[in-house]
Amino acid sequence: MQPPAGTDSVAFDFQALGERERYKLMIGTIVPRPIALVTTVDPQGRVNAAPFSFFNCLSADPPILALGVENHADMSFKDTARNIRLTEVFTVNIVSHAIAEAMHVCAVNFPPEQDELAAAGFTARPGVKVASPWIGEAPAAFECRRHLTLELGKSRQIILGEILYAHYRADVIDAERLRIDPARLDAIARLGGSTCATIRDRFDMPTPTLAQWQQLVPAGEAGGGSARE
Repeated sequence: MQPPAGTDSVAFDFQALGERERYKLMIGTIVPRPIALVTTVDPQGRVNAAPFSFFNCLSADPPILALGVENHADMSFKDTARNIRLTEVFTVNIVSHAIAEAMHVCAVNFPPEQDELAAAGFTARPGVKVASPWIGEAPAAFECRRHLTLELGKSRQIILGEILYAHYRADVIDAERLRIDPARLDAIARLGGSTCATIRDRFDMPTPTLAQWQQLVPAGEAGGGSARE
């Protein structure tokens, strides 16, 4: 694509791009994305585990998180989507750097009868509120009940889950203050392609009050504008 006249930017018309082209631009730009290692069970009780980086939290009241689950090339459901559809529950396990390689094993295209947790060397611990297990080696895990599924054409589902119960490794959380130690959580994130990243370089950036901002801006330089929602 050629940059618009008079600019040094490059523009893309997403409606003119193919699915793969849109995908490459989005996953390379919308970063870092947290990784959900999702555990489910089928109606026969067989466990499945698969990682998804189209994942985030959407609401605290009610406590809702979202998964983007792509269908197979023939538009059939992946094991995760099918199991959630049939059982209405799933568990999101947060991926730390320590379990990153084992998580990657769960991305292998195993047949439905293969227990990915066993193949990866993970410990399956029984859920408290849901049938799907949580992973003992994960620094944190959320037991979820399906809240809503959005069908985006034939290729993808957005699954919203309501968090019913949470597990934390004891050293990760100050239980009295409900403060998570990001260094001990040591979560990894997905970038573009096969690239992942740790979240170890951090800085604090508190949002200033209006009075604090006015003190920082020289008199006469504060422009007008609409209020934040």
